[in-house]
Amino acid sequence: MKYKKINTDYIMTATEGDVAIITNIVRLFKEQIDETYIEMNKLLEIKDYHGLGLLAHKVKSSAAILGMEELAVMLKTFELQAKVPENIQGYQGYITTFKDYCEEAVVELDAFINELNSL
Repeated sequence: MKYKKINTDYIMTATEGDVAIITNIVRLFKEQIDETYIEMNKLLEIKDYHGLGLLAHKVKSSAAILGMEELAVMLKTFELQAKVPENIQGYQGYITTFKDYCEEAVVELDAFINELNSL
């Protein structure tokens, strides 16, 4: 499978190829996605932009460890803008992009774990 959202070489390097660690990290990430998406929308609704920036920072680390470089860069931009705050009208777009990207990445992560387990 050609992976577009994740960097499998980075994941293998970061985890030393330990399938159990990869599986655990992916499980935790998958649990985090919906919670994070809901929390982002709540923070946006109550205009807690600083809290939104902190949440973007937190989830950026998870994205980075799973080799989701494009998402990590976007979350860094979102984090910095939310902490100021600036470009408020763009925050909903960041949140939607986060959710969409993660859904696509989960499909790839599941395929990658299946690939590793079949070796």
